[in-house]
Amino acid sequence: MTAVPADSSRNATATLVAAVVLCLSFAGRAPAATVNVPAGGSGLASAIANAQAGDRLLLTPGIHRGPILITKSVTLSGAAPGATIKGNDKGSVVTVKAPGVTLENFTVTGSGLLLETQDSGVFLSKEATGARVRHVKVSDNLIGIYVWGARDAVVENNTIVGRRDLRVNERGNGIQIWNAPGARIIGNSIRYGRDGIFVTTSKKNVFADNLFEDLRFGVHYMYTNSSRVSGNVSRRNHLGYAIMFSRRIEVLDNQSRGDRDRGILFNYANRVTVRGNAVTGGPEKCVFIYNSNKNTIAGNLFRDCAIGIHFTGGSERNAIHGNAFVRNRTQVKYVGTRWVEWSHDGKGNYWSDHPAFDLDRDGVADSAYRPNDLTDHILWRFPSAKLLTNAPAVQVLKWAQRSFPALHPGGVIDRSPLMLPPANLAKHMEGGK
Repeated sequence: MTAVPADSSRNATATLVAAVVLCLSFAGRAPAATVNVPAGGSGLASAIANAQAGDRLLLTPGIHRGPILITKSVTLSGAAPGATIKGNDKGSVVTVKAPGVTLENFTVTGSGLLLETQDSGVFLSKEATGARVRHVKVSDNLIGIYVWGARDAVVENNTIVGRRDLRVNERGNGIQIWNAPGARIIGNSIRYGRDGIFVTTSKKNVFADNLFEDLRFGVHYMYTNSSRVSGNVSRRNHLGYAIMFSRRIEVLDNQSRGDRDRGILFNYANRVTVRGNAVTGGPEKCVFIYNSNKNTIAGNLFRDCAIGIHFTGGSERNAIHGNAFVRNRTQVKYVGTRWVEWSHDGKGNYWSDHPAFDLDRDGVADSAYRPNDLTDHILWRFPSAKLLTNAPAVQVLKWAQRSFPALHPGGVIDRSPLMLPPANLAKHMEGGK
């Protein structure tokens, strides 16, 4: 008989013990179940109370009574179109206080109307790590979806319609985020209410491919860092994208179409990168920059605004190049005595009102572009002086400054203006130059 080595015997025994322990650990645990939840009555609350972690609760079409509290890692899903969770007009309708919860394919309505208690259609608390909210219609609530400290939450492909029967200051935001690192807000449609997405005191968030309509602000950043806003569309809002008191934000390939007051606003925003965006359709100011530093604004289209870019003193070391300023009534408003260069490595911006030549055919105009002169500064400081715009003395002053550039008081200068808009903006250039 062949002897079995002692080491082999010990290994076999250890393996057998581990297998027994594993089997015992699962002996008392029921497998995840799929539970059909009928509409009406308290069926949904009972199903949640009896559910185990990992269960999937399927809501049948009809009204399911809320509010509800989820404290287990379950999936709540509409089995077919028409399932609605309706609150009692007090507090939040669906509150999640467990990790790994998924909400999908139903309608949420009927929250309370108190901003001080954060009444929401869906409220993801700080315990709701990794929550998923997708394909949910959130209608006529105060706040649509509130991500309150839930790390790595994903809110995607939802339709959020806010209240219209309240004054703007009384309305809630479509999606509100507080201190929720890693939150991803993707592919949502948000209309009415106050702001589309309002985020404060957070970091490492992604807002991508959302549609914002008929709001105050499309995206509103406050005290949020190291995040990205990309591929969104803002339409008919007071302001498209407001980046305030934040740093290291990427604003990429977004559109502002027909927003009323501002397309993009910077207020105490630093180290922000703005590329590939298009602001069109007649806002008062395509871009407004106030006390913001070390930002890069490159490869964007600013078209058909009253002011292309309003650039204020106190904003230093910003790189502005490769943009197209097209048919703005005033391309640039900058009140200051310092010269600010808007070109980089021999390439500036495209200006639709710059009547220049390119004799060496290198794509760069042979003469510099100065968007403002002394008369502009006078009119900004004394608006009533507009009555004298066509006076002979003013025309002589304009001629003198064109003939003797040294008379300019300082301001923006583009020494390498482009003859054509940058190629990356071709898809936004419908309507001509």
